[in-house]
Amino acid sequence: MSGLLGLFRKKKEPSAGGKKSSPSSDNKPPKPQGGKKNTNAPKSKSKKPNNSQSTARRNHPRSSHRTPHKKPEPSWDISQFQVEPEEGKTRFHDFELPDQLMRAIQEQGFKYCTPIQAEVLGSTIAGRDAIGKAQTGTGKTAAFLLSTIKQLIDIPPPDQRYLGEPRAVIIAPTRELALQIGQDAEALTKYLPLNVLTVVGGMDYEKQRSRMSSGFIDILVATPGRLLDYCERKDLHLDLAETLVIDEADRMLDMGFIPQVRRIIRMTPRPGDRQTLLFSATFTDEVLRLGEQWTWKPVKVEIEPESVATETVDQKVFIVTNEQKVPLLINLINQNNLERVIVFTNRRDETRRLTEKLQKKGLKADQISGEVPQKKRLKTLDNFKNGRLTVLVATDVAGRGIHIDGISHVINYNLPEDPEDYVHRIGRTGRAGASGTSISFACEEDSFLIPDLEEMLGAKLNLEYPPEELLK
Repeated sequence: MSGLLGLFRKKKEPSAGGKKSSPSSDNKPPKPQGGKKNTNAPKSKSKKPNNSQSTARRNHPRSSHRTPHKKPEPSWDISQFQVEPEEGKTRFHDFELPDQLMRAIQEQGFKYCTPIQAEVLGSTIAGRDAIGKAQTGTGKTAAFLLSTIKQLIDIPPPDQRYLGEPRAVIIAPTRELALQIGQDAEALTKYLPLNVLTVVGGMDYEKQRSRMSSGFIDILVATPGRLLDYCERKDLHLDLAETLVIDEADRMLDMGFIPQVRRIIRMTPRPGDRQTLLFSATFTDEVLRLGEQWTWKPVKVEIEPESVATETVDQKVFIVTNEQKVPLLINLINQNNLERVIVFTNRRDETRRLTEKLQKKGLKADQISGEVPQKKRLKTLDNFKNGRLTVLVATDVAGRGIHIDGISHVINYNLPEDPEDYVHRIGRTGRAGASGTSISFACEEDSFLIPDLEEMLGAKLNLEYPPEELLK
């Protein structure tokens, strides 16, 4: 072990290889100089519904499918939401948002905008396209939801509406993230006559499909694969989408979803006839090229944090052997009486085996990974949120999709192979100004990744050997 610490600083040779070339533009016709199309004008339908779809495509009056519990309640007014102006801060009061939306904002505990919200909302509320860069946990979701909701309230829906035709479409790369966005959208539209529908893979197909015929869809949140399934079966039609949001564009690229996203975008109105908002944690050349293809004269916002990793997280790296990881993890949890911990691994099989070992030692632990059915994953997350679980063992499928308050520790059982994933992992703690702790285990199998992490962070990591009492 004595010579191991010095070896961890040795940097691996960069791998050769160029960037993947971006596909050509989607061959959209040139954009007119006008703004959004008149959504009040009835649109002729060339598509002929099949028998199973006839009900979903039958025209209904707009008032026939409204959710009663979302009607605004007169007992609240803006005077009950007082936020004093502060120099250098932007309030949500500084934007002309409906009172019903402001009430929901107050219930979410929001007072001042985050930097990405303050920078982008002025333009997107006015209807401009936007390309935004900001780290996870910086308020990107609220930024695009607030402007989308404002647009849907300000612009009346078409006089002739059909079921299965969402007015706003939000695409997210993972099920967890899509479900989280859907929950946030439900919370923000609580007092507004807007209906939110979330469709993701891994969940009951027919149950999600039946919800499409229960009322008009104002905001649709979806993962690319499941959205395409419904579109190809003519359950959903995107030809009247007024707003398109593409979240975590860099993750879409990493997961190979861009061809699916391209197909989805071709089903929507062309840029300029829809508002397009694209958000990404990083701006690679390919992400920027896609943004240029899919938007029309966008405002570009980049929020660069003072440090790549959140300053509210205390980071340390323990130098261990592979055999020492399990006892170290168990002792860290038990001796520090940790109550809400996420442990990240790199592979599904590691997640499963580690969870079993922790359960055998009496810890309240469970796992989420790509091999766990979606229904089980949702139940596990709910148990973790409600305190019925102490330890959540996860792969990076959860790295950008878990937004749970009160996570005190994030433990990297394996160092992530992609340095960007390190930032997303530790961002699960230290949220909303609270403090958190990140502990990473570096062993002989992954120590070579440390130099890349340090280069991305712009600082040396705190490397140390764990105390002997934690290894027993």
